[in-house]
Amino acid sequence: MMFRMLAADFLKIRRKAIWFLIFLGPVGVIALQAANYGLRYDYLMEKYAANPWGAFLGNIQFLLPVTILLGIAIIASMVANIEHRMNSWKQLLALPLSRTAVFSAKFVLCVLMLLVSCILLGIGIVGLGLVLKLGTDVPLDNIAKLSFYPVIAAFPALALQLWLSVTLRNQALPLTVGIFGGVLSMYAARMPDWFLWKLPLLTNEAGKPEYSVFAGLAVGTVIFAVGLIHFTRRDVN
Repeated sequence: MMFRMLAADFLKIRRKAIWFLIFLGPVGVIALQAANYGLRYDYLMEKYAANPWGAFLGNIQFLLPVTILLGIAIIASMVANIEHRMNSWKQLLALPLSRTAVFSAKFVLCVLMLLVSCILLGIGIVGLGLVLKLGTDVPLDNIAKLSFYPVIAAFPALALQLWLSVTLRNQALPLTVGIFGGVLSMYAARMPDWFLWKLPLLTNEAGKPEYSVFAGLAVGTVIFAVGLIHFTRRDVN
């Protein structure tokens, strides 16, 4: 049942601006890094001559949390707002479909679109690194982690944003929460490890990014479950 809902949701977002956003995120990050190296190429290559790929990936990692969190807020809002704008929640929920399937399909749709962005980001990182002549020893494992780990660690934010966006017709509050979270992420490095918007930074006291990823999965599952329970028990206008 959920797969039928997911297929229907994909049809609803066909030819929507949401796909432009999916491409804009990774392209924007790569473009900013290309501009950074274009303006300071000799200086950066000399400064990080011992580990050019490591410095390159570190600069990209700095840009990712705020980009991901803002993107999540907008994507979740746009996915939910399709039903809000068409006043179709009541008609949708009147169909012989479980509310669990409806809510889960929206969440999976957001995850799949974010994974598309992750793949594009990984391709862009490799391509730009080769263009900048950082070396032929491409650290594919580190690039894969950099491309996917922050998004997985941001699952709590995704679950929260989708919950707010689906249950509130006015998208001002969900978007405000998303923007606030994105801004907070830029200053979250010194916050406790449990701070939701710190997780995409992949920094923690243990010094292991995998801990942030596992925490993101666990907390994201809890918030998703709470949002699902709330959605199944309330009226949606």
